[in-house]
Amino acid sequence: MTENASQRIDERIAELDDWRGETLARVRAIIHAADPDVVEEWKWAKATSPGTPVWSHDGGICTGETYKQVVKLTFFKGASLDDPSGLFNSSLEGKVRRAIDIREGDEIDENALKDLVREAVALNAGM
Repeated sequence: MTENASQRIDERIAELDDWRGETLARVRAIIHAADPDVVEEWKWAKATSPGTPVWSHDGGICTGETYKQVVKLTFFKGASLDDPSGLFNSSLEGKVRRAIDIREGDEIDENALKDLVREAVALNAGM
């Protein structure tokens, strides 16, 4: 499953062929740098949607959705994460999830994103 999911993510990045593919590839690399044991999954594929990349470790960490104007990283338990750098800029009213919308040309604070990923992994592990 992991191999197939990683392959699907590779294919999604290639088919985007613009800033969104580059951004998805970059956040994917940051997630892997933050947690080398992360598991890649491909979920929610159906007739109306090709599916969504998901990164997990002892439970879901985040999804990597691509839309026309944004690449959206939705953290499953984002409301429980400390975000001192203020990366979360979407779904702020949610009781559980929080998201980061990355637009074309946006800078990505790699260290802050790595901290969020590590914190999400620790939360999943019950630490």
